[in-house]
Amino acid sequence: MTLLSFKPWIAADMAAGLIFGQSGGSFWLPPPSATSAIWVDRAFYFLLYVSTFFFLLIVGLMTFFVVRYRRREGVEPGPSPSHNLALELAWSGIPLLLVIAMFGLGFAGYMDLRTPPRGAYEIRVSGQKWNWSFQYPNGYVDTNLHVPVDAPVKLTMSSKDVIHSLFIPAFRIKQDLLPDRYTTMWFTATRPGEYDLLCAEYCGTSHSEMLAKVVVHRPGEFESWLQEAQRRRQSLSPVELGRELYLYAPGGCAVCHSIDGTRKVGPSFKGIYGQIHEFENAPPTLVDDNYIRESILNPSAKIRKGYPDQMTVYKGQLSDDQITALIEYIKTLK
Repeated sequence: MTLLSFKPWIAADMAAGLIFGQSGGSFWLPPPSATSAIWVDRAFYFLLYVSTFFFLLIVGLMTFFVVRYRRREGVEPGPSPSHNLALELAWSGIPLLLVIAMFGLGFAGYMDLRTPPRGAYEIRVSGQKWNWSFQYPNGYVDTNLHVPVDAPVKLTMSSKDVIHSLFIPAFRIKQDLLPDRYTTMWFTATRPGEYDLLCAEYCGTSHSEMLAKVVVHRPGEFESWLQEAQRRRQSLSPVELGRELYLYAPGGCAVCHSIDGTRKVGPSFKGIYGQIHEFENAPPTLVDDNYIRESILNPSAKIRKGYPDQMTVYKGQLSDDQITALIEYIKTLK
């Protein structure tokens, strides 16, 4: 049984929104914008309030006992009782019941968060230093995650290099992406708008720049957006397509290569076409179509002087038309 079908829990949480800070967020958490947030918020605030209550109780009693039973002149300490059965049962039984409640709450939430409903809309996610790519069932790929509101969405995810972790704070979901295997998670967004998506697993130099947006579309708008995005991509000229690939393709060039001469993880694309570059493991070479193609498909063949050999191999990831489009775009960067 998923959370969507368990209506009494949802109603109870909405009624308790003011207590738990769920209606519009709180000091601790942003406004919840997916059904998955209900389980996480309930567990978080339960632990927070239990911990706060017992902290104040213990510190308050400790302070009272220090003052009440402080040492006084002329007063000798009395004999201490060996034990108090009722007190011992209380301080053992109450924590036991609380721990059982915490386990039950966490287990129920975990099972719901790990069990996507049948028919959930599936999107493929790929993580790569240092960007995200989201592939939709029609083949369209975007660097931001677009989803419909009030519809379950399943993410099937993998990494092309190291471990990444996809985290959407407003949805209260986070899941690692691993090389050579798939992981999944699901959610149902409840509020249209834009939300932050980031990597929560340190993955190298530009980890803090591995950011994206979750765009939750209003009813009926998601399908129109997807069709228009696919149509626009197909109507682009080679140079325009090259620019789109530079910005938005899986492992987009913009993460490591600038177009304004700025040095990044890799060399800038500005004005390189027609130049002769020097390499660590090869003789000086003219930057032409063949060199750019080789650098995309086999970047370790010629390692540019002053830069590490860490570019991803894109063989099998980009078609010949896409490689040609990138070459045509680089030619325009005078």
